Amino acid sequence: MRCGLIGAGIDASFSPALHETEARRQGLDLSYELIDVDRAGTPATLGRLLDDAERDGFAGLNITHPFKQHVVGLLDRLSPQARAIGAVNTVVFRDGERHGHNTDGYGFTESFRTGLPDVATRRVVQLGAGGAGAACAHALLGLGVGHLTVTDPDLDRRGLLAETLSLHFDTDRIAVADPTDLPAAIETADGLVNASPVGMHRHPGLPLPAELLHPGLWVADIVYMPVHTPLLRAARAAGLRTLGGTAMCAYQAAAAFRLFTGRTPDIARMLRHLDLLLS
Repeated sequence: MRCGLIGAGIDASFSPALHETEARRQGLDLSYELIDVDRAGTPATLGRLLDDAERDGFAGLNITHPFKQHVVGLLDRLSPQARAIGAVNTVVFRDGERHGHNTDGYGFTESFRTGLPDVATRRVVQLGAGGAGAACAHALLGLGVGHLTVTDPDLDRRGLLAETLSLHFDTDRIAVADPTDLPAAIETADGLVNASPVGMHRHPGLPLPAELLHPGLWVADIVYMPVHTPLLRAARAAGLRTLGGTAMCAYQAAAAFRLFTGRTPDIARMLRHLDLLLS
């Protein structure tokens, strides 16, 4: 069974190790390949990459930055969750069709429930309205967040996310804002979620000024490489409760593994394995 990951700058991804190790423990012969568009010789066109994988007999592909929203238009079917979120991170090739799924929403939901089970969620601010941001926003509202403000420098992207969310949730619970409005939004917020790429190895730095992190705020960062992002370090230095991206990564990978193989993965085992890899 062949699977893979399409994205930019993914050479350090742990997805091959997670999927191949879990497959071996279940008696499956599975290979997982990284298809990095930043690597010399790799076609940069997403449609071409999907065509090649389907022709070569892949069971499925994970999709990551910057293709999670673009891939939607290249698929035959969408799962209800992928359609609601408007982004896809898992494609399964089945019976001559391309089926799109989103396991990011599930990954964030389970990570949040286990990592920050009792925090206040009256008002939450999220940074980033891209593919991962769309999944996190949908998950946060599904978890019962009273009011969610999403900031993103791309006017069209944040507007599209607000429109998509309004199809499934009360519009009174949803707001989008330019990053210049972030100080006012953070001031009254219970929590902050970073769903932007800022903080990743390839996009280093803080996604907002550290002085905006006020007492009582909790902070979640979906970036998991590095494990201790600049945002998490700043939040912990301020004495705030935090949640890193490791658990979300493992939960979404486990859900994708189930879609690829039809087998139920041992999520606790995958979490332990990812912790070991990251250490």
